[in-house]
Amino acid sequence: MWRPRSTSRRPAAAPLVALLWFAALCARTGAARAQVCCAGGSAVTPGRLEPHEDALVGLQARASGVLGSFDPGGAYLASPGQDREYDLEQDLFAAVRVLPRAQLAVLAPLVETFRSTPLDGSHFGGGFGDVNLSARYDLLLAGQSRYVPGVAVLAGITAPTGTAPEAATQPLAVDATGVGALQGNAAIALEQTFGPWLANATVIVAERAPRSGETLGTQWTLLAAGAYTFSNDAAAVLAASYAFEGDATRGGRSVALSSKAVTTITLSALWPLADWWRLLGGLVLNPPLDGLGKNQPAAAGLTITVIRSWS
Repeated sequence: MWRPRSTSRRPAAAPLVALLWFAALCARTGAARAQVCCAGGSAVTPGRLEPHEDALVGLQARASGVLGSFDPGGAYLASPGQDREYDLEQDLFAAVRVLPRAQLAVLAPLVETFRSTPLDGSHFGGGFGDVNLSARYDLLLAGQSRYVPGVAVLAGITAPTGTAPEAATQPLAVDATGVGALQGNAAIALEQTFGPWLANATVIVAERAPRSGETLGTQWTLLAAGAYTFSNDAAAVLAASYAFEGDATRGGRSVALSSKAVTTITLSALWPLADWWRLLGGLVLNPPLDGLGKNQPAAAGLTITVIRSWS
């Protein structure tokens, strides 16, 4: 039997979603360092402005299939044999440089869901998702020091422009496209180069406003990524994130067994198509293993991103 997904549609900023908001600015500290920071960083962060760029726009398409879900205790349960769920998303994003070390970004998603069960039949729906605005300022730039990493602070806000799960009207809630609450985010990111390698570590905290009499727990995301840049400016990256949040509260009381968690592994690559165009592709997996999630679905999918930039 199909079970509705968590009221937090995306429990945390999983890499291929949140990486736009971790966009960093690179230092011009020599050809090797610039290449690593730009190509490797762009592979980690699709919305990243390279040093010579002032703005960019991009379109990311994602498709995934749900493998199962994690129960409140963290045990993984495979989906029943005849139940199906496929999720699609198209994200239009843009970034602009406003200061030498600062940039602003926006992301607007379209979300579609297909679900099928023997009891309820097959249903498809979707719509506009939650819009995110963000800003980043680099206090220190990656590669400036051999021993001190680059340090950046980030802030963002996500507007509840999508349809919340409790507001969905179609069968199996296939038209739910958002969390349903205003969300504020803050983060700190560390980044450093080592020859052709780039290492990134980011911590994000998010707070949500009350919704339908309930307040979701504080949400934390821990992200680590490593990228390798090739001589032709192509790059490959492996990233892992763990997102978790505490129990929700209703009427001032904690809602038992409502905490959430999910682990995400991403393998992606960047290929420069031309001076102002680049293509990214990625594979995304929530490992279906006990202890790697809680009250969230586990899925496997892929992404394709096309970016056009200007200087």
